[in-house]
Amino acid sequence: MDAQLIARWQFGITTVYHFLFVPITIALSMLVAVLQTIWYKTSNDRYLKLTKFFGHLFLINFALGVVTGIVQEFQFGMNWSEYSRFVGDIFGAPLALEALLAFFMESTFIGLWIFGWDKLPKLAHLACMYLTAIGTMISAVFILAANSWMQNPVGATYNPATRRAELTDFGALFTNPVFKATIFHQLSASYMVAGALVASISFWHLSKVARGRRTAQLSDAVEVEEARTWRWATKFGAWVLIIAGVGIVVSGDYQGKVMTDAQPMKMAAAEGAYEQTSDFSILTIGTLDGSEEVFAIKIPGMLGFLGNGKWGSTIQGIDDLKNVDMNQYTYRRKDGTQTELQSSYQEVLRSHVAKDGIKLEPNIPVSYWTFRIMITLGMIAILAGLVMLVWLAKDRNPVHRRWLSFVLVLIPLLPLFANSFGWIFTEMGRQPWIVAGVLPTLPAVSPGVSAGTVLFSTILYTLLYGVLAVVEVGLFWKAIKEGLPDVAKADLDQDEDEPLSYAY
Repeated sequence: MDAQLIARWQFGITTVYHFLFVPITIALSMLVAVLQTIWYKTSNDRYLKLTKFFGHLFLINFALGVVTGIVQEFQFGMNWSEYSRFVGDIFGAPLALEALLAFFMESTFIGLWIFGWDKLPKLAHLACMYLTAIGTMISAVFILAANSWMQNPVGATYNPATRRAELTDFGALFTNPVFKATIFHQLSASYMVAGALVASISFWHLSKVARGRRTAQLSDAVEVEEARTWRWATKFGAWVLIIAGVGIVVSGDYQGKVMTDAQPMKMAAAEGAYEQTSDFSILTIGTLDGSEEVFAIKIPGMLGFLGNGKWGSTIQGIDDLKNVDMNQYTYRRKDGTQTELQSSYQEVLRSHVAKDGIKLEPNIPVSYWTFRIMITLGMIAILAGLVMLVWLAKDRNPVHRRWLSFVLVLIPLLPLFANSFGWIFTEMGRQPWIVAGVLPTLPAVSPGVSAGTVLFSTILYTLLYGVLAVVEVGLFWKAIKEGLPDVAKADLDQDEDEPLSYAY
C-alpha cells in the first residue's frame, strides 16, 4: 500500500472513532439542560436526579470526545500537507473559529456547571449548561461548514501566482446549499442517538425496578417513585428519538436533492446506477467488480422524486458521468454549471487527471451499501422508539430479561452507527476528490511522508483508541449501573477558601 491509501485509512479510522462521541455530545448536552430546566421550574427532585445521572454520562462522553478530536487536526499537517497548503486560507477559517469560539465556550461553561452545584445561583448554573449545549452546536456549524465546502467549494477562487485557493466570500460557507442540508440532517441524527440512549437506559432501569408489575401494583414508596422517574425518562427519550427521526426523513429528502445538484456522481453511486434511470433500488446485487447488475428490487420512478423532486424524472448514470475525454475534462454539477473555484482551476485539474490516471467514480459497492445501511439502521431505531412507547401504555412495565438487556444495548447503537455509515458514504462517495471538482485526493497527500511512517502512526492510533474504548465503556457501564444519584442538599457551611469540588 502507498502512503496515500494508508493516510486515508488512518483518517477514516480516527474520524469514525471520534464521531462515536460527537452526536451524543451535541444532543445530550441540550437534553440535560432541558431536564435541569424542568427541575428549576418544578423543584421536583425526580428531574434533578435525572439531570445529574445523564449529566454524568455526558461528561464521560465529552472528555473522550475532546481527547480523540485533537488528533484530527494534526493529521491535516502531518499526512495531508498539500491539501492544507492548497485550501488553508479557506478550510482553516472555520476550524480556527471552532476552536477559538465554540470549544472555549464549551470548556468554560462545562467547568462552571461541574463545579457550580450549590455555589452558583440556580438560574446561572442552568444557563451554564445551555451555553455548553449551544457551544457544541456552534462547533458543529463550523465543522460542517468546512466539510460542506469540500463537497461544494463555493465562495473561493484559484490564484495562479500562489497556486492556492483563496476565500472570496466567507458568508458563502454558510449559505452553501450543502451546508444548509447537512446541518439540520446532522443535528437530527444527533438527537436520535441521544434520545435512544436516554430511552434505552431508562427502560432497562425500569425493568429492574418494576419487574413487569404495573406501577399501581408497586407498594414500596421508593420503588413507586423510581419507577415513575424511569417511565417518564423512557417516554422523554423515545419521543426525542421519534421526533428527531421525522427531522431525519425531512432533511434527508432535501439533502438528496442538493446532493444530486452538486454531486451527481455521488447520487449515481448511491444507487449503483450505471445508466440513466428514475428507479430507486431497494436491493441490487451486482458482479464482484460492481460494474453489472445481476438481481434488483426497485421502486419505479421514486429515484426521480428523491433526486429531482419529480416522480419519474431521471438522474445521470455513472457511465454518462465518467466516459469523457480526459484532455478536455471539466467537473460540472447537474445543471452544467461550476463554482468559481472549479472554473478557475480546471486547466490545472486536467493535468492532475491526465497525469495520475484518476478514476472519476467512487467505490460503487461501498457507496451503495453504506447508504442503505444508514437508512435501515435509522428506520429500525425509530421503530424501537415507537415500540417502547406502546409497551408502556396502560401503565405496563417491562420484565427484566437477559435478551431485553441485549436489545436495549443495541438500540442506541442503531442511530449511532447510522451516523457513522452516513459519513462513510458522504466521504467515500465524494472520491476521487478531496475538494469536489477541484483537488483530487491523490495529489493532496504529504509528499515527504513515507508509507511506513503513516502505517506506524495508524497502528499506534488504533491501539490507543482501543484502550480508550475499554475505558469509555467501563466508565459508562459503571455510571449506568449506579442508577439515580442521591440529591441530598450539599453542606454549604464550608471554608470559603476551600477548593471547589466535583459535584458527583
